[in-house]
Parts: sequence; C-alpha cells; structure tokens
Amino acid sequence: MTPRTVSRAVALTAIVTVASFSLSACGGSTSGGGGQTNYVTSTGGISKVAKGERKAVGQIKGETIEGKHLDVADLHGKVVVINAWGSWCPPCRAEAPYFNKVAKEMKAKGVEFVGINARDDDKSLSKAFEDDFGMSYPSLYDPIGKLLLSGFPKGTLTPQSIPSTVVLDRDGKIAGRALTSIDDKKLHKMIDPLLKES
Repeated sequence: MTPRTVSRAVALTAIVTVASFSLSACGGSTSGGGGQTNYVTSTGGISKVAKGERKAVGQIKGETIEGKHLDVADLHGKVVVINAWGSWCPPCRAEAPYFNKVAKEMKAKGVEFVGINARDDDKSLSKAFEDDFGMSYPSLYDPIGKLLLSGFPKGTLTPQSIPSTVVLDRDGKIAGRALTSIDDKKLHKMIDPLLKES
C-alpha cells in the first residue's frame, strides 16, 4: 500500500467509526427490533403504534438499585414510562431532570415511571446518579442489559440504545418509543394521548 492509500483507508475507518457512534447514541444497540412492527415515526424521532396494532411487553422485573423487587406487570391499568439509562451517558444526565419532573406531575393521573439502569457495573455509580437528580421513581438494575434484551418482544418498539424510552398503555402494550434523549414536552407527546384512550 502506498502512503496515500493508507491515509485514505484510515480516513474512511474514522468516518465509519464516527457515524456508528452517532447512530448509537450513548451505548449502541442493545436489542434487535426485527420483523413487522406496524408503527409510524412522527417528527422528533418518536415512534407510535396504533391501538389495535400494539403488542404486550415481555417480563420486566427484578431488583431495583435500592434492592427492592419490582415487576412492571404489577402496574397494569396505568400508563407506564420505561426509560433505559446509564450513569456514564451524558444525554441520560441531560434528560433526567425532565423525567423526574414529569413523573412527579403525572403520578396522580395514573402514570408510573420505571428506569432500567443498563451497563453500570458499579451500583454505587447508579445510586449516585439517582441521588444527584433526586429521582422520584425506581430503576431496575440491569448491568448486563438482560432486561433490555428479553423484556421487549421481537417485532415491537424495543429500546435499542441508551437512552431509550418506551411507553406502555394501560393494557401493558407497547404504544410508543423514543431512541434519543427527550425533554418534558416530548414526554407529554408520548403520554397524554394514552391517558385519553378509553
């Protein structure tokens, strides 16, 4: 290889690497979507599923960062917001105050928030994150991403990166997803229509 060819190869590798990091947000793909999903993506990167096309979420249960047992199935009858995050993820830190604010505002209206803390090997870092932001809702501790892989059936709107947010309707079915950091306005765009459903 000539020096010029090597330079081109290095430049191409760098471009591909940067592009892959951009597409994967903080943490890269943690779960495949695959199959026919029957969803539409609106502006702002929020995907939604029509009521008649939704599929039930899988089993999402385990131990929280605080050491308590939590099973999302116990929240049936409520709109549930599931946010995948990591203490090492800057966009997760940026969105945390919005999630905490909306969780407090919407609890009395029948909306529950659940975090899934993914790929934090040291639980003390996860706990510090919760303490820093005064998080008002629990997060399941998922250091190897098992819940992200097994809790969302193939062909549904899966949390494919960190951060990701999935919203369940009152029947425990996947109604929407965002694959990026979001604020309170976007959270309301995902939640409010579900509260109006009969």
